Amino acid sequence: MFQAILEALQYQFMQNALLAGLLVSIACGIIGTFVVVKRIVFISGGVAHAAYGGIGLAYFLGLNPVFGAVSFSLLSAFAMGFVQRKTRERADSIIGVMWAIGMAVGILFLDLTPGYKADLMSYLFGSILAVPASDLIVMLVMNLVIVVLVYLFFKELLAVSFDEQFATVENVPVDWIYMLLMGLIGFSVVMLMRVVGLIMVIALLTIPASISAMLFKDIKKIMVAATVLGIVFSTAGLFLSYFLNLTSGATIILVAGSVYVLMMIGQPLVKKMRVRN
Repeated sequence: MFQAILEALQYQFMQNALLAGLLVSIACGIIGTFVVVKRIVFISGGVAHAAYGGIGLAYFLGLNPVFGAVSFSLLSAFAMGFVQRKTRERADSIIGVMWAIGMAVGILFLDLTPGYKADLMSYLFGSILAVPASDLIVMLVMNLVIVVLVYLFFKELLAVSFDEQFATVENVPVDWIYMLLMGLIGFSVVMLMRVVGLIMVIALLTIPASISAMLFKDIKKIMVAATVLGIVFSTAGLFLSYFLNLTSGATIILVAGSVYVLMMIGQPLVKKMRVRN
């Protein structure tokens, strides 16, 4: 088995896939922690699916789909964040409508685009084994943006995530920080779509952080543990999919989901470990 792994690592696409898994794990560990703590998983799912509109528009205009996904992810993230904070209507219903409209716009633009869209499925279901070096550079830049912004505004993000009222009393610009978090989620979604696809983005964004939150109370420890778990899940799922000839994104999610279920079953033991930490 070890020899087979070494042979697989000789391929450029496997090296790129491992690097992609590492990069998205950093984003998942950091931003996924805020998503879980703030309990905005539904908004994250909305951003992910609305990004499909940008992919369709980019195909229609003959542009790189990644740039279309980035623009729509950020636009939808800010819009959903604004709806969540400002509207008096049912925010979940409005976000659900925006989620559906984004997907519909993407599908219609793809219908209007002549020719065969060969790599379309990779954006829906992920294709970590087909991540090119150019996408790795984009992921690296987005990761740097995420790390720098979270480092600069960590206290503010922490305050807004745990207690908005306290943050307001402490003169934290809550609305702006919340929008910053929405933008960071948008960046994370774009990174994840090439690995597990837009449909399964929520799982990899939240499962590692959710498991880590069962083990630790300190948010920095949760971020580190979630990042490590993301690397383990993506690497294990990648090699399983390679040797068993399975879809890589789905395999990664199943590995992560299986661990999450086991952790839920062993919840009493987990609580004891958490108290000690």
